[in-house]
Amino acid sequence: QVQLVESGGGLVQAGGSLRLSCAASGRTFSSYGMGWFRQAPGKEREFVAAISWSGGITVYADSVKGRFTISRDNAKNTVYLQMNSLKSEDTAVYYCAARRIGAGDRSSWLNYDYWGQGTQVTVSS
Repeated sequence: QVQLVESGGGLVQAGGSLRLSCAASGRTFSSYGMGWFRQAPGKEREFVAAISWSGGITVYADSVKGRFTISRDNAKNTVYLQMNSLKSEDTAVYYCAARRIGAGDRSSWLNYDYWGQGTQVTVSS
């Protein structure tokens, strides 16, 4: 069992930056791949970024590539999402999620077993 708690969301102007954190409970955090997803009002949940259990593999949605960076610190049981050059279209609730190693496509929310409660990111233009 893994419990996830996101933090770091807020209101920022377009072009600004935010860093989201996701703290995980449990001793097996390093056994899970982690991902960030987002959902805007009236839209489907969307993949943002994912990172392997070791941090050696990262994957990004085209819409955030070059602007967002996912990282993790297994000693702190925490995964991060650094968001730069934010745009109004990045406004959404951001969720972190954990997936078992080998669970399939990292970009599919169906392959994630545990989810946080979400943190709101609002980018004003």
